[in-house]
Amino acid sequence: MIFGEIRRLYLIIGVMLSYGLDELIPKTRLTLPLRLGRNLLFWMPNNHAQRMLGERLRLALQELGPVWIKFGQMLSTRRDLFPPAIADQLAMLQDRVQPFDGALARAHIERSMGQPLETWFDDFQQEPLASASIAQVHTARLKNGQEVVIKVIRPDILPMIKADMRLMYRLASWVPHLLPDGRRLRPVEVVLEYEKTLLDELNLLREAANAIQLRRNFDGSPMLYIPEVYPDYCSETMMVMERIYGVPVNDVAALEKQGTNMKLLAERGVQVFFTQVFRDSFFHGDMHPGNIFVSFEHPENPQYIGIDCGIVGSLNKEDKRYLAENFIAFFNRDYRKVAELHVDSGWVPPDTNVEDFEFAIRTVCEPIFEKPLAEISFGHVLLNLFNTARRFNMEVQPQLVLLQKTLLYIEGVGRQLYPQLDLWKTAKPFLEEWIKDQMGLPAILRALKEKAPYWAEKLPELPELVYDGFKQHRLLQKSVDRLTVEMRVHHVRQSQSRFLFGIGATLLLIGTFLMTQGADEGSLPAWLMAAGTVSWIIGWKRTA
Repeated sequence: MIFGEIRRLYLIIGVMLSYGLDELIPKTRLTLPLRLGRNLLFWMPNNHAQRMLGERLRLALQELGPVWIKFGQMLSTRRDLFPPAIADQLAMLQDRVQPFDGALARAHIERSMGQPLETWFDDFQQEPLASASIAQVHTARLKNGQEVVIKVIRPDILPMIKADMRLMYRLASWVPHLLPDGRRLRPVEVVLEYEKTLLDELNLLREAANAIQLRRNFDGSPMLYIPEVYPDYCSETMMVMERIYGVPVNDVAALEKQGTNMKLLAERGVQVFFTQVFRDSFFHGDMHPGNIFVSFEHPENPQYIGIDCGIVGSLNKEDKRYLAENFIAFFNRDYRKVAELHVDSGWVPPDTNVEDFEFAIRTVCEPIFEKPLAEISFGHVLLNLFNTARRFNMEVQPQLVLLQKTLLYIEGVGRQLYPQLDLWKTAKPFLEEWIKDQMGLPAILRALKEKAPYWAEKLPELPELVYDGFKQHRLLQKSVDRLTVEMRVHHVRQSQSRFLFGIGATLLLIGTFLMTQGADEGSLPAWLMAAGTVSWIIGWKRTA
């Protein structure tokens, strides 16, 4: 470790101890060195003993800064790592920090554009509209009068992120050696997944591309509007997009005041989610209330507005099918089917005992049905399924973890807007129609249509391809026949060689035995030994 890393590690330890987070260390033989080390740092007391442990963890991460705040937010979705009380506190982490000087943002924009800011923008507001751990947002106008927001990455944040990530990897590498269950938790993989997400957020060109894709997917949709991005003004550290106006989705009073159809709004949130996942295979992965607004227009036919597309997820065709069938099997209480789907999908190892897995799923999930169907949480269904599967060595699936987090956000918002929202009633027709579309006659016709150009191109070549196929078959058959003959010859030679080896060894042993009995040099023993040696050499030559 270099001096800077040691100093940063000391600061992190100090903050954690001041919030009493040493209570998270289990009292086992493996952790004895850590607990002894805690006793040596007696001048760092717990200053927040009156608070609950989950709240202390949240406050500590908040104090450590942006890298740790976002790490805590990600951990809140991994409820196999923490008890619910701690995970709920982590989900409350707010990604809001003090803004940096607007003059620095102006200078950054001018460096990025290569000209004075006024060349490109009017009415630039040096006071930020919003500030978060990675970037902050300023308002302005394009020269054509279009209102826009300019998102600028925080200056010098990359070195800080890299330094903290190095420490995270070092700490994660210690976990398997210090915690009894450390290897199963795969801490290094968790940090690796987090680093990838964080670095993706630092590239605003990626966010711009995500927003353009989502906007194209919902072009003309009454359900969701994505603001327009202006690619000519974008770079890795700066993004310009249309400014939007709307009501924050969690401001229920304001939505009710303008006469919003709350039932339709809640149902559309579910429809937007499942459309993104199953129709588009491309979903907004950070749909917390701070990133979702509701348009002021047409409150009786409400439309969501989505921003901040830095995190997106996607599922391949197989994952989508298994996920849809898992949901339907679960709500039909067909736990055997759920277990088999996990094995078939490769989410758990192929040698998993399906009976044991089915019993574990039944034990965890059956109590959920004690509630009315309208009160069952889709997000917690996934949570229970994945947590159970991890006990059977389910590999961490980043795309499914992101999906679970997004579903929990959507579900929470939907029930806040309309407490009677029945997610299953809203989603089931969508899922059943999707499965029918993917596996029924329409899917077959679509596959034929997709392959038609390929076969139209290959059809004139078909006779030649058939002839080549027969020709290759004949050549292959000749090669197989020749190889068979060679193997038979080799087998005969091997048998002869083993016979000669055996004769040679026997003659050598008899000759040696007789010689030890005192026979003279010119007698039979010498001849036997010579013959044995010759037989041995001939046998060896035949194997060469």
